[in-house]
Amino acid sequence: MSKTQQPLGHYNTVNAYGAAEADNGLDLILSMMRGANDRIASARGHMERKEAQGKGEQLGKAIALIDGLRGALNVDEGGEIAGNLDALYDYMNRRLVEGNAMNDVAALDEVSALLAEIREAWEGVVAQAAAPAVTER
Repeated sequence: MSKTQQPLGHYNTVNAYGAAEADNGLDLILSMMRGANDRIASARGHMERKEAQGKGEQLGKAIALIDGLRGALNVDEGGEIAGNLDALYDYMNRRLVEGNAMNDVAALDEVSALLAEIREAWEGVVAQAAAPAVTER
């Protein structure tokens, strides 16, 4: 990506989320992603210990956080990125429901890995936004 395209790419990526108009919005998104992953890890532990109530509570919280991420998307201005994230968040929530119903650790692990991948990409966006602009000579 050229130096002149980086700010535009950052702008388009941030526009995927209506709530991410400032760095604090991006921090909130990252926090929600970490929180969802933490809840999934906790649910996994409950699942392994055959603690249905704790598993259900933690997965319910993870689903709520992913719904929050999905609700923050700005599909009108976020373009293809927002549309893809919307579909992916929907898929993640369906997999968590299936994982809960079937006690399927693999479903939880899949969603956790997807969230981690998305979070890493967003952390790159935050780092890029924080980096000083490079000017061409």
